[in-house]
Parts: sequence; structure tokens; C-alpha cells
Amino acid sequence: MAEKTYKEPNFDFMGKRRIAVLLTVLLTLGSLAAIAVRGFNFGVDFTGGTLVELGFKSPADVESIRSTLARAEFESATVQLFGTPNDVLVRLPPLADVAPAELSHRILELLPAAEMRRIEFVGPQVGEELAEDGVLAMLLATAGIFVYVMLRFTWKFSVGAIAATTHDVIITLGYFAVTQAEFDLTVLAAVLTVLGYSLNDTVVVFDRVRENLRRKRKEPVVQIINSAINQTLSRTIITAGEAFLVVLALFFFGGELLRGFSTALMIGVVVGTYSSIYVATATVAALGITREDMLPVQKEGATADDRP
Repeated sequence: MAEKTYKEPNFDFMGKRRIAVLLTVLLTLGSLAAIAVRGFNFGVDFTGGTLVELGFKSPADVESIRSTLARAEFESATVQLFGTPNDVLVRLPPLADVAPAELSHRILELLPAAEMRRIEFVGPQVGEELAEDGVLAMLLATAGIFVYVMLRFTWKFSVGAIAATTHDVIITLGYFAVTQAEFDLTVLAAVLTVLGYSLNDTVVVFDRVRENLRRKRKEPVVQIINSAINQTLSRTIITAGEAFLVVLALFFFGGELLRGFSTALMIGVVVGTYSSIYVATATVAALGITREDMLPVQKEGATADDRP
């Protein structure tokens, strides 16, 4: 029996790059506009306040709990189910001159059927520092990516990698701005994870582009890049598919605490795969990458030194 040979796909990704660039620009500008106009629905981690977890013996009536707290001057309280129908999470904005112990006592008086599971207090100063540290972490990660890719490839690939990772972060943040889903520390951790995932996928494609540039001397650069994408396509699909399924399971079974984290990762996996195929490679092609860029620089006088 003859062995089956693997047939490499031959999709014309680069032929559609202008359409992809237009779509990328529209999504990016839309996300930036949403971030500027709507902002984020920051969680207690960033705004400061009190987080209270309550347990009930029977399924909780969220609307009744919300109205009860509102009548007792807790109208800004956010009430939601937490994991099971019997568990409730209450988020309260910063309250002046109210100690956490006193606050928990008042809530239990209002909700006598509830059991206090957990209470956490975050000061506004701590929340501000966390927000600043989060922005600094993303900037440092971006700078590290640029240096790493430049040392491994060339500066043109660095620009492509930064364009792809920046695109992924902006689209992910744009989703949270549009939907006003809560943005807390777990979401920030997911955004930083998206940076690493996107870079890993992009570097795999760049490795094959570099190999093809050195090996295929007569083909146009755009065709070489297109071949590299097709050659790594199966790996990209398998990796993205497995990552998405894992995060999807986390989304459905990880509970409310990890809902924002898993949502950000799902968006990041999808846009990260897209940016590796179109944003990173289209940027490199636009910068005019050549085979000479991939050849090691020969030191002056090296040929003369090799003579006997």
C-alpha cells in the first residue's frame, strides 16, 4: 500500500492582505474609540471598595437582594451569582468611615438568611497603584518583545511583532470597553497572557519566513511569506483550537471569578491567530523585507583573513 503524502495547503493569504488591513484598521479604530468614549468598568481591584461573598441554603433571589441593599443606602452595590445559584457576590464602592467588620454586620442584618463567606477591602490608593503597575507591565512586555524579536530576526520583524501584539491587546480591551464587562486583575493577567500567546504564534511564522527567504532565491517576497503561512497553518490551527477549547471549558466551568479571565483569553486566541497570519506578515511585507536582511553580516576583512 502506497503511503499517503501530506498535501500542503495553498491559500492566497497575502492576496487578501489589503482587505485584512482594512478590517484591522476599522476594528482597531473602533476599539480605541470605545476605550476613549466608554472607558472600562473597573472592578474593586482598581477602584477600591469592598467585596462580599455570601452563601444561602437555597437559590438566591438576586433582584430581591439588590433592592434590599438599595433601600438601606447601598444603591451602588453590584449583586451577582457567584458559581452556584446559592452563592452571591456583592461589590460595594468605597464607603467613608465604615470598617469592614461593621459593614459585614450591617449586611447580615439586612440579609439574615445569608452566611458570610468572605469579605475583602481594597483602598482607592491600592487600586490606583495596581492600575499604574498594570500599564507599566504591558509597556515593559512590549519593549521586551521588540528587543527579543530584533535580536532573533531583524528590526523589520520586530515592528511586525509589535504591530500584531498591539492589535491583539487593543481588540481585547475594546471588547471590555464596548460590553462594559468588569475589568479586574484577572482580566489584566489574561491580557498579558495574550501578549505571550500572540508572540509565540508570530515567531513560528517568522521562523519559516526566514528559512524560505534563505532557501528560495527567485520567488517574490510576498509569495515566500504566503508559503510560510501555509506551511505553518496546520500547526497554527491545532494550537489555537486546543487553546480555545481549554479556555472555553474554563469559561463554562471556572465560575464567575474566572469569567472575565477566560473571556479575554478566548478573544486573545482568536485575534492572536488572525494577527499572526495577517497583521504581522503584512507589516513585514510592507516594510520591504528582503533575502539580504536574513543573511549574516560579513565582517570587513574576513575574506582576506581566511587566505593562507
